Amino acid sequence: MGERFGNDGVLSAEMIAGLMQSGEIAGADISRLQPASLDLTFGLRAWRVRASFLPSMERTVAARLQDGLAMQAMDLSADAVFERGCVYLVELNERLALGDELIGAANPKSSTGRIDVFVRLVTDYGAAFDEIPAGYIGPLYAEISPRSFSIMARADSSLNQLRLKQGTFRLDDEQLALLHSETRLVDHDARIDGGLGLSVSLSGDDQLIGWRARRHSALIDVDKIGVLDPHDFFEPIGPQKYGFIILDPDEFYILASKEALVIPPDYAAEMTPISPGLGEFRVHYAGFFDPGFGWSKDGGSNGSRAVLEVRSHDAPFVLEDGQLVAKLVYERMAARPEKLYGAGIQSNYQGQGLKLSKHFA
Repeated sequence: MGERFGNDGVLSAEMIAGLMQSGEIAGADISRLQPASLDLTFGLRAWRVRASFLPSMERTVAARLQDGLAMQAMDLSADAVFERGCVYLVELNERLALGDELIGAANPKSSTGRIDVFVRLVTDYGAAFDEIPAGYIGPLYAEISPRSFSIMARADSSLNQLRLKQGTFRLDDEQLALLHSETRLVDHDARIDGGLGLSVSLSGDDQLIGWRARRHSALIDVDKIGVLDPHDFFEPIGPQKYGFIILDPDEFYILASKEALVIPPDYAAEMTPISPGLGEFRVHYAGFFDPGFGWSKDGGSNGSRAVLEVRSHDAPFVLEDGQLVAKLVYERMAARPEKLYGAGIQSNYQGQGLKLSKHFA
């Protein structure tokens, strides 16, 4: 493992571009490259389906659709509405023919998670969402389920992203602690246990500590940037007198981490949920953090806070200021990307505090 690209790790944009040129990634647009990932794009075909499904290790996605799961075919050559509370399957433009040394992982884009759209990658013969096994050859699909808001999209819209990796790439706790001693990764004390612990901020001098999604809002066009009034879609949440909020079941919240994060240029990171035993809630649909997030060449950056997309499960749940809500795992890059997050690539969330998706003014 690792011989092909010289080093184990997450492939950089330049390495992914090489796979596009060789035909191992077909149908991709080079303008959709990020420092350590590729934005995947809608093709022309989609289906409203009866339920979420995996094809299993014995079936293709197309075969499962013929089993009666497809309710309605959709043509994405024109604007299409994806209704809140429904499940859809979209055929993506990209197709893979990976070598045996590469595996893939997918996640919703940051802007997708912040409008509460649940997106997962599906492959032929797939036994798990968002995972692409070594040597995979075949098409890619996105399962889409808007939770709070109905959305409008079309061919070439993009809601999720792909990372490719080889060899041994994830840092263990000892390696992560060493990296933190060399390059300070958070502006608070580092809680390292199966990754870098992140806590939620619910207090302070700010007049705004979060947002809660409104019900029965208008459509969100996923391709229109900076056009929506936040108050039409979200209710602002001010500082909490007693330092906690009660999460209502089936409500969606945008909150922020106490910690400001730094992802050094030779690393990428992914946010993962904490153990369900620590609370009945889910945090962060969008898990990828690119090299350079919160980092500056002159060392002047204090990092960028992580935005937390929070949804309670079946019962109301008290979330305390400073409570552990997620972990960040760091992964080595196989090579440093030529352009880092925020460095001239129109990154939307560099230096962020509490920030809604790019669709909002």
